[in-house]
Amino acid sequence: MSVAVLSGCSSRDTRSGPVLTPEQTRARIVQLLPSTVADRQGWAADIQVAFVAQDLSPSDEHLCSVLAVTEQESTFRADPPVPGLAKIARTEINRRAGKLHIPEFLVRSALNITSPTGKTYNQRLDAARTEGQLSAIFDDFIGMVPLGSTLFGSLNPVHTGGPMQVSIAFAEQRAKQYPYPVAHSIRQEVFTRRGGMYFGIAHLLDYPADYPQSLYRFADFNAGWYASRNAAFQNAVSQVSGIPLALDGDLTIPGSYAVGSTERAVRALGKSLGMNDNAIRRQLEKGESLAFDETDLYRKVFALADRQQGKPLPRAVLPGITLKSPKITRNLTTAWFAQRVDERRQRCMNRAGAAPIQ
Repeated sequence: MSVAVLSGCSSRDTRSGPVLTPEQTRARIVQLLPSTVADRQGWAADIQVAFVAQDLSPSDEHLCSVLAVTEQESTFRADPPVPGLAKIARTEINRRAGKLHIPEFLVRSALNITSPTGKTYNQRLDAARTEGQLSAIFDDFIGMVPLGSTLFGSLNPVHTGGPMQVSIAFAEQRAKQYPYPVAHSIRQEVFTRRGGMYFGIAHLLDYPADYPQSLYRFADFNAGWYASRNAAFQNAVSQVSGIPLALDGDLTIPGSYAVGSTERAVRALGKSLGMNDNAIRRQLEKGESLAFDETDLYRKVFALADRQQGKPLPRAVLPGITLKSPKITRNLTTAWFAQRVDERRQRCMNRAGAAPIQ
C-alpha cells in the first residue's frame, strides 16, 4: 500500500474533516465537474471507484487535481480524437520501414491486406480518429501481417491514451491492482473511461511526494515521478559547482551505466561532499523514489548550496523540458503543462468553495 502526498497533505483520511461516503463522493465530483461535461454521473462513478480502490482521500484538492488533468488532456473524452492521426501513423510506419531498408512497395502491399475487421489496414488508418482506434490497428497489424512484426516487434507504437493520457506501460505495471474484469488487455482498458481514469489517478496521486504546491505534482505527471524534486537538486548542484545543467529531472542516464552531466557535476563536488564516485552513483540511483530525500548526497548538496546562497534553495523546481511528440505542433514545455493544469485546478477549487458538500 502506498501513500500519496499532495500540497503537504496525506492522501489518506488522517485529517480532521468529513469522511465522505461513496454516494457523497460521487455527488461532490458532480458538483466540481466543469458545466460542459456530459454524463456527469458516469464520470463521477468511475473516479469514485478509482479513489476507493487505491485508498486515496477524495478531498477537494485531490478531486480538483484529477479533474484539472483530465480537462487539460482530453476535455473529458475517454478516447479523445487526435488531429491528423492517420498522417502521424503513416509517418511512423514509413520511418521504421526506411530505417530497416524495407521497400515502399512492400509497405503499401502490407497495408492493403484485409484486416480482421474485414477492412484493409489502409482503410482503417484513413478512418482512425483516436489513439484507441490506432492502437487496435497496430495490434492487428503486428499480429496478422509478417511485416508488422518486422517493423514493430511486439511493441505497439501507441504509448499513451485515455482521458488522462496515461502511459500504457505504467498501466500494465499496475495491472494486478485493477479492480475491474479485463475482457481483452490492460492496453485496451486504458482507452476506456474507467481504465483511463483509474491508471491516470494512480500516476498522479498514488506515490509519496512532499511538494509545497500541486503545481509540481502536475509537472511530475508530465515528466515522470520526482522530476520536480530532482530538478531542484540539479539546480542546487549547478549553483554550487558553477556547472550549467539541464534541469530535466534525470539524475542518471535512464537504462545506462554511462556517466551523465548531472553525475559528472556531482563528482566534481566529491571532495566537498566527502563522497567517492561509487557512493555518489548509488545515491543518485535512488532519484526515482522518495528515499533520495534521505540520502547523504541530497542533504549535503543542499547544505552547501543553502550556505553558499545565504538562503534555502527551493526543494521543488519545474523541470525545463520541451515536450516532443508527433501529436504536438507547438513549442510546449513541462512548465507550460503544469501551469495550465494548475489554473484549471484553481478554477475547480473556486467552484468547491462556492458549493457546500452535499
